[in-house]
Amino acid sequence: MNATPLALYLVAGVAYAVHFGTRSPSSGRIATVSLVFGALVHTFIIGMQTMQVGHVPLVGTTGAISAFVWVLALAYLYTEMTTDERAMGIFIVPLMVVLQLIPAISNNVTARPPVLESRWFEIHVFSLLVAYATFALACVISVTYVLLFKELKGKHLGVFYARLPSLQVLDGMNGRAVTFGWVFLTLGLAVGAIWLVQVQPGAADPRVQAMSLLDPKIFTVLLCWLVYTFSLYARRAFGWGGRRAAWLSTFGFAILMLNFVPIGYFGTSSHNFY
Repeated sequence: MNATPLALYLVAGVAYAVHFGTRSPSSGRIATVSLVFGALVHTFIIGMQTMQVGHVPLVGTTGAISAFVWVLALAYLYTEMTTDERAMGIFIVPLMVVLQLIPAISNNVTARPPVLESRWFEIHVFSLLVAYATFALACVISVTYVLLFKELKGKHLGVFYARLPSLQVLDGMNGRAVTFGWVFLTLGLAVGAIWLVQVQPGAADPRVQAMSLLDPKIFTVLLCWLVYTFSLYARRAFGWGGRRAAWLSTFGFAILMLNFVPIGYFGTSSHNFY
């Protein structure tokens, strides 16, 4: 089932690339419509999987990746429709396509073990997914900022100058996205800590017992929180906007992707609920 939204996201990605290169209004409309249909189909699939297993499919890295792609699609569509700007689609949709390959290939839904049957757990995971999706948008905005800055600095006004908003607008968008993502990342970590304090003392599941600050997945996400916290603090205390904020945003999201896929599958003994 996950192959259908993958195909629609792929069509959208191609259309966004054509639109970026030609600025054709028709290709832009095709890109947006394809992405909307992809998100709708993805919503339907997640709904069907929820009915199949009796809970939102957030358990396991594969389910989390599918949910992340879905949230990212919705977040980007909201950004596009509120700013009337499609230029960033060429950067964000390919990421969605690559990540959606994983649930499309595995195409299975992991049953939730009893220890995870908690509203705290659901809020924890959903908050982190919203944070990750927002940080993905911030990363894309940061990349476009750096590309446009290099064109302006080199006084070679070309593709990015003609297609992207101003540096000031991009920097403001990055700051808002990082702030929004930081709030949800903080919420997700706080709720996860509350849930862990409640279940760990009496939990027989070795994966729950293995959850600690030394676990690579937990350590890495805390490192991400520190990076984004420093980014927000430096912006306000030292005036670190522009390129510095863009590089910090990109660095933070790179750590998140490392934590989300390779560490999620191979580097943790506590979060491998497959």
